[in-house]
Amino acid sequence: MDDRSDAAADYDLFVIGGGINGCGIARDAAGRGLSVALAEMNDLASATSSASTKLFHGGLRYLEYFEVRLVRESLIERETLLKAMPHISWPMRFVLPFHRNMRFDNSTPTSRLLNTVMPWMKGRRPGWLIRLGLLMYDNLGGREILPGTKTIDLDRSVEGKPLKDRFSHAYEYSDAWVQDSRLVVLNARDAQARGADILTRTKVTEAERIGDHWQIKVMNRRSGSERTIRAKMLVNAGGPWVGDVIRTKVRSNSTDGVRLVRGSHIVTHKLYDHEKCYFFQGRDGRIIFAIPYEQDFTLIGTTDSEQDDPDKKPECTEEEMDYLCNFASEYFEKPVTRDDIVWTYSGVRPLYDDGAKSATAATRDYTLKIDEAGGAPLLNIFGGKITTYRRLAEHALEKIVPYFPQATGAWTAGATLPGGDFKVVETRGRIDQLETDYPFLGPKWAERMIRHYGNEAWAILGDANSEEDLGASFGATLTEAEVLWLIEKEYAETAEDVIWRRTKLGLKLDEPQVDQIESFMRDAQIALKERAAE
Repeated sequence: MDDRSDAAADYDLFVIGGGINGCGIARDAAGRGLSVALAEMNDLASATSSASTKLFHGGLRYLEYFEVRLVRESLIERETLLKAMPHISWPMRFVLPFHRNMRFDNSTPTSRLLNTVMPWMKGRRPGWLIRLGLLMYDNLGGREILPGTKTIDLDRSVEGKPLKDRFSHAYEYSDAWVQDSRLVVLNARDAQARGADILTRTKVTEAERIGDHWQIKVMNRRSGSERTIRAKMLVNAGGPWVGDVIRTKVRSNSTDGVRLVRGSHIVTHKLYDHEKCYFFQGRDGRIIFAIPYEQDFTLIGTTDSEQDDPDKKPECTEEEMDYLCNFASEYFEKPVTRDDIVWTYSGVRPLYDDGAKSATAATRDYTLKIDEAGGAPLLNIFGGKITTYRRLAEHALEKIVPYFPQATGAWTAGATLPGGDFKVVETRGRIDQLETDYPFLGPKWAERMIRHYGNEAWAILGDANSEEDLGASFGATLTEAEVLWLIEKEYAETAEDVIWRRTKLGLKLDEPQVDQIESFMRDAQIALKERAAE
């Protein structure tokens, strides 16, 4: 590769990081006519972006920190995103049981204010304050699809049956669910369809300014081969590794940093029969969610704990498991125990280091910083949450576009992701139609296919008249036809990619079945390479 500063760049933009922020920025930039490459050292969404609580939500509790701008932007985005991806995201109602002894996190600005003007409350949340917060939540961002808040009599409703008798009423409000890792993959696919090069299992080992360009050295982690790429601008969307990229890859003198906060979750056997989520408030002022998950399970989370090293695999500790079980057991009539847990996962949130005293209080807002020291521009991405990824990408492009006068304007607000070209209210009809067209699926399989692939489910199933027509069956409705789609269209290379990120079928598959998938995928990829070489 020619290292002269006046040599033509390979790309306008080179993005480091294949999480939701990196893929969202790559998609937006490619759609504006920029030449883009993205490098992810592992699989797409292999870190934070597959380990969220999986909600498109405004962040009701962030109102206690007076983060009104973040909450408003998030609330507006909920419906924008629902319209763009009705297959992998859908409306969900949240039930917030209330009793008069509920307390604040004493570190929040709202708590400090209430303790000053109403000291006799001793940190308790009054009912009128929760109603006021929900009124703001209903109206800050406007609503077209999602219904507003209402009150529920828990003594007479299905929502009250799993709960302890002391909870007699609740508030019910709207937010939305999202399949987080699928969101990342679909953004990457759309970016590629618009001209971006998506380089998975490709690690950036060094990035250096050479005049007005970046010279980026990358290593393919599968083959060990190395090459050098030139780009006019570099975007550091490294997530938990954003600080490491600044210090060890680009060797910048930036003083900005991230605060790594581990959020752990447990997945249990299904704890109740309806499809609504519970919002539980704890004695320590924190909150957790209990969410219907993957048809047969309940997801409970999350915790907030400091994590000091991005390279240390985040794991749900025994203390965190006990904390979440005990927290949920304060509400559910039947105690949640460690025996109920079928899976745990943890993710590290790369929050902008704003100097907050605790992990819980650290801002969830994002910060974008341009570094022009020494020539070619660098954009560092700090923080962010999955709900605001599209707006973060737009704001990133506002900082990128001045360097590229040929770039066109913002476009993603009205653009659907692959498979999502139908209306939110048509989702049930899509599921029913798929089952009608392929009767052998049955209702649960048909629902899973639409919830994962939307209108592309028909392309995967093709002209099959039976399950046998889809090739080898690996269990839990996963077939050869689907795995080949994931290899050829969605960058999947290992069984783990398939069963924990493209789907969550790992919850239902045993070790011999996973080994069978791994063996099949190795053979399939060899065959694809041989075919491509012919």
